[in-house]
Amino acid sequence: MSDNGNKQHDNSFEPRITAFVCTWCTYTGADLAGTSRLQMESNVRIIRLPCTGRIDPLFIIKAFERGADGVIVSGCHPADCHYTAGNYHARRRFTVFRELMDFIGIDARRLTFSWVSASEGTKWKEIVDETTDRVRALGPFTAYHNLAGGAEEAMAGGVQ
Repeated sequence: MSDNGNKQHDNSFEPRITAFVCTWCTYTGADLAGTSRLQMESNVRIIRLPCTGRIDPLFIIKAFERGADGVIVSGCHPADCHYTAGNYHARRRFTVFRELMDFIGIDARRLTFSWVSASEGTKWKEIVDETTDRVRALGPFTAYHNLAGGAEEAMAGGVQ
């Protein structure tokens, strides 16, 4: 196994990608991509939230813990947030979060942060396809499972 939980993999690997998206812009853009019948990778599972400013970084860590190989966080463009400044809060939060990812051993290339408006269905398709291709090339993410498993074994075995 190489650094950051990347494994050599066969060509049949299909990544599991979780997307945390804003209801007002990105979700609507993703819906537009679907209703426009744009062909895109089907690896992304969307979790719709009122605003990207409300996404706790622990949501992302939990997504990896529960089997995601990659994560997309996407919301309104700067100055277009329906909650005034939520996307600015998200941008600041995820700048710091990338350093935490490196510290805990998650390759930062597994996280995509983007802005997609309600009229940008084509942009959503491109983000999904690019993220899926990048994560597919990185291979399955296993490092977090190993860390979490080690902690559970220590707790079960009474190791202090």
